[in-house]
Amino acid sequence: MTAQRETVQVDHDLFRAVYDSPAALPGQHRWTTPESDVRRLEKLLGIPARSIGAPLWVSGDEPDCPKCRRRITWYDIVSSALSGLHDKAMIATVILGERKYVNTEIPDAIAGVRCSDCHTAIDGLRSFKCHNWAYAFEALEAVRERMAGGPAAI
Repeated sequence: MTAQRETVQVDHDLFRAVYDSPAALPGQHRWTTPESDVRRLEKLLGIPARSIGAPLWVSGDEPDCPKCRRRITWYDIVSSALSGLHDKAMIATVILGERKYVNTEIPDAIAGVRCSDCHTAIDGLRSFKCHNWAYAFEALEAVRERMAGGPAAI
């Protein structure tokens, strides 16, 4: 582990060895993003419905928003990240792409996440990951083209 948050690309075997098990996630609680939020996430990113077919895991010290009690999911993390931190194409590439990424960090909370419903700052999220092993890599370029406003059909 490093003293700072860093995202590094790792090979497929290392990614699977470390991240296949939800037990690898830090924090007191581990949960998956419900189907309804996965579909909302696809709309938010402008990718075709049902493109995300893998569990989107989240972990942390408290799974629910302290104000409205909504379960915090990948939707909240991504919608927060789109507020100037990352762009839609980069996030879609991470979720749908063939390359696997891991964050190395001290066990601090993920900064800048807000509840998508009530906009309360969320403290205590520790990690998030996806296992989109079956996604067709060849289709990713068509998804990118469609996100850019092109005519690609999937």
